[in-house]
Amino acid sequence: MTANAPPTLTLTALPGIPLVEPGDDIAAFIVQALDEAGIALAPDDIMVVAQKIVSKAEGRFVFLDEVEASEAAQQLAALTGKAARYLQVVLDEAVRVERARRGVIVTETTGGWVVANSAVDRSNVSQEGGERLLLLPADPDGSARRLRKAIAARTGQRVAIIISDSHGRPFRLGAVGVAIGVAGLPPLTDLRGQPDLFGYELQSTIMATADEIAAAASLLQGQTTQRSPVVHLRGLRLPTDDEATARWLQRPRDEDMFRAGWVNPTPGEEA
Repeated sequence: MTANAPPTLTLTALPGIPLVEPGDDIAAFIVQALDEAGIALAPDDIMVVAQKIVSKAEGRFVFLDEVEASEAAQQLAALTGKAARYLQVVLDEAVRVERARRGVIVTETTGGWVVANSAVDRSNVSQEGGERLLLLPADPDGSARRLRKAIAARTGQRVAIIISDSHGRPFRLGAVGVAIGVAGLPPLTDLRGQPDLFGYELQSTIMATADEIAAAASLLQGQTTQRSPVVHLRGLRLPTDDEATARWLQRPRDEDMFRAGWVNPTPGEEA
């Protein structure tokens, strides 16, 4: 890239990733797909990997006929209209129910994500052999670190890894890609203290960089029949961070105006 070239990002959905089964070697699939796409990894590259294939490889399945619904799940079923055994799995993956009404349940997962249905999913999951659900990886950051190490062993390049999922958003319609696991890059970019074009010092701007990358990649990954769970990104230079965790993206509960029970002040009064 020349000094005067405009900034450019290139995202490529890797071809040929097969349907993943428990125990499959995702790193081997990715390296083979990179070869087929003619991509040689470079140090600043980022790989965005859909949570679903990670969970499948890690065997994060639950068969519904093996689930017994508790009284709490049955009460939620009456409220929401969802199946009680399904809701038992949702509760098993949650530390608390944040909101529930007809057709909707929002929880905080054991991993700290506030999401519908504890991210328990049946879409793009084969039901051969019985109805089954797919859970999030038990440790998405750990999954990302292991995948980074395995790809480096095969290619010699320690590229950054993002494990992505699609989450809904409060106050806005539609799901977007978000990062639930990272390895090798900071999930946040803190711009506080930096000047803007007119010299004003930024006071509160922190960019959710890993989420922005995941959202861009999700345009190629798709949600239905695309079969493009892995996206290669090139052109974004971020510092390497071997200690980073996607949990840094989670807003602490006591700072969350909508979960911590904050009271709006009367006009003219101090908060």
